[in-house]
Order: sequence, then C-alpha cells, then structure tokens
Amino acid sequence: MDEIKIGSLNIAYKRKGKGAPIVLLHGALSDSRVWRRQLDDLSNEFTVVAWDAPGCGRSTDPPETFRLPDFADCLAEFIQEIGLDKPHILGLSFGSGLALELYRRHPNIPKSLILASAYAGWAGSLPPEVVEERLKMAFKQSELPPDHVVDKWIPTLFTKSVSSTVINENKEIMSEFHPVGMRVMSVAFAEADLRDVLPTIEVPTLLLYGEKDQRSPLNIASELHSRIPTSKLVIIPDVGHVANQEAPEIFNAEIRNFLRGIQK
Repeated sequence: MDEIKIGSLNIAYKRKGKGAPIVLLHGALSDSRVWRRQLDDLSNEFTVVAWDAPGCGRSTDPPETFRLPDFADCLAEFIQEIGLDKPHILGLSFGSGLALELYRRHPNIPKSLILASAYAGWAGSLPPEVVEERLKMAFKQSELPPDHVVDKWIPTLFTKSVSSTVINENKEIMSEFHPVGMRVMSVAFAEADLRDVLPTIEVPTLLLYGEKDQRSPLNIASELHSRIPTSKLVIIPDVGHVANQEAPEIFNAEIRNFLRGIQK
C-alpha cells in the first residue's frame, strides 16, 4: 500500500491500473481490502484507487469530532494530492454518503457518481428511532471484542447463500476495525441528511442495490432514484448489502458498462 499525509492524518491507499480514474470508498467496519475484486478486474481499463478512510485499515484515527464534511474535505485533498483529474467516485454504504457529501462541497471533482447500497445519510433515509438504535449499537459494539461484533454484523450484510470464502475474508477485515473509527463514522452518518443534495446532482449517477439488502432496502433505492435527476437504478438479484463482494462479476460489469457509456 501507498501512504500520504493529509493534514494531520496518514491516509493509506491502493492504486492499480491505467486509464480513467475511479476512486473507491468503502463502508464502516471496513477498509480498502473489500475492493480486491474491483481492483483486480477493473484495473485493465481504469486507474482504480481504494483508500482506507480515516479511522480504518492502515490510516490513522481522526479526532472524535470528525464529521461527514471533514471526511469529504479530506477526500477532496487526497484526490488532489495523488493527482487524479475528474475521477469517477464509487461509494458503498457509508462511502455512498461520503460521495454525496463530496459532491455537495466539491461539485467540480466527480465526473460521475456510483452509489452502491446507498443512503442519503442515516438521518436522510431512516426513521429517527432506527438511527438512534444503530448509533447506540455502534457505541456499545466499539467496546466489545472483535469476534462479538463480527458475528452480529455478518448476517446483516450478506444473504445465506454467500460463499464461505467471502464470509471469512470479511471476518478478517472487520475484526481489525478501529473503535474510534467505528464511533466517528457512526455519529457522522447518524447526523447526515443529504436529501437536499440529491436534486442538485448534474453528473451521471448509477445506483446499485442488492435485491435482498437488509441495511439499505429497496425503498431507499427508489427514494434516491426519484430524487436524483441523472440517476439510473440497477438492482442485482439475490444479493445483500455488500454486493461488490457477493456478486462481483455482475457488479463490475454494471460499472464497466456505465462508465463506457459516459466516455463515449
């Protein structure tokens, strides 16, 4: 992995391939390793960059006061510092909200948005009682042994038919979560209401959802699709929240077709 200093934070990232740049933004309890199949497959046509967000993977923890605008400003500086011009921005779950906040604060950066298992922030997509419950759970779990946390999360992320290889890979990644990062990302997303951004989006936008997503169900997909004028909605059958790992061939093909259409 490479590493770069952004303000007071060390940001680790992976970069592979040549061509139009794509920046991959992972979700919570995660890091750049979840994008292995995208880095390997898409790099024959694109420059693919996957960062470890502040508080995740090999990147340093941000202060507990860090919020979604801070993540977005850090991301904007990261993109500039590593020399990417008008990248396509692909975000999964928390990463999708970060992509939307990046667009709000730095609309000239993204050439397109690919929002997978997306929310308009928790506050923008979930009932208040659900947001409160998720936030309480995150703070409680941040103090638990990793194996306790992983065992609770895995069933909410994948369908029962997912391969043991994917499950074991995610258990390894999730077991190395940063407690500070988990709390900071949860508070940032619990406070985020990005609904006002949606109708302002002018770049091509692909919405990718798993048909059986428990955490970001299809009513949220329909809501975002109705509010983003430039959006195309694709539902991947029989997969859950982490569709890029559960159905990587379909996921990657949809991305490739979408980006080829833009670049024509």
